[in-house]
Amino acid sequence: MVGRNGFVHDLDEATYHADRESLSVSGAKVLLKAPALFKWQQEHPVHRDVFDVGSAAHKLVLGVGAPIRVVDADSWRTKDAKAEKDAAHAAGEIPLLAADYRRVQDMADALSSHRLAMRLLSEGQPEVSAYAVDDATGVTRRGRFDWLGTSILTDYKTCASADPRDLAGRYGAIRKWGYDQQAAWYTDLASDLGHPASAFAFIFQSKEPPHLVTVAYIDDSDLWDARIANARALELFAECTETGHWPGYLPDDTAALVSLQQQTYESERIA
Repeated sequence: MVGRNGFVHDLDEATYHADRESLSVSGAKVLLKAPALFKWQQEHPVHRDVFDVGSAAHKLVLGVGAPIRVVDADSWRTKDAKAEKDAAHAAGEIPLLAADYRRVQDMADALSSHRLAMRLLSEGQPEVSAYAVDDATGVTRRGRFDWLGTSILTDYKTCASADPRDLAGRYGAIRKWGYDQQAAWYTDLASDLGHPASAFAFIFQSKEPPHLVTVAYIDDSDLWDARIANARALELFAECTETGHWPGYLPDDTAALVSLQQQTYESERIA
């Protein structure tokens, strides 16, 4: 583990993500699905090509990150293209097909003309890692701020749609992907470390042309449920780490009675 309390500058992504002793908000969200799933993903990390597009967009927008290696190929299906992609990853680079590189360049250009987004990214520091011990559980939380602003913490997200109507509400993308948990996690992390920021903002940008942008704030009053979820995840992490038991969705002697009308279920213990 890198540290117990404090901000860490210039920490490379590989070291940050390799930490198994602290808990990130991404890990917290998986823990709440099933601790066994969290444990499996820790021990069997999977890299997806879509991550490279997002990482490259972050590189061009935030100005920091791994070098980009542009591969002159139409797809990753050929042997040569796969070999070059693997070589780029091995060298700590971001491999991108030429078409995808043009796309992230267009995204960065579109974002540069969005006044509010640029104002958010005009003061502060990019890609700052942070660690703080949770008093209730003794678990070390970690986070990696896309942009650690003086007054506003900012996170950049590439997405299928930046339409505010697709982001908001109980079934919108913010709730679907647990971004409310991220806002609560990062806001609390910064506050516990004495950072003066008083708000958290997301910059959402569509991956499809014309790469429209929406800046979204989440009111602190909307983060109550997210904070409860985060607290439960920290409790689970502490409990599972101490016992060495990482259970699945339900106890092994319990059946789920699922509803076909809505996303609910009841559990019943089987003797």
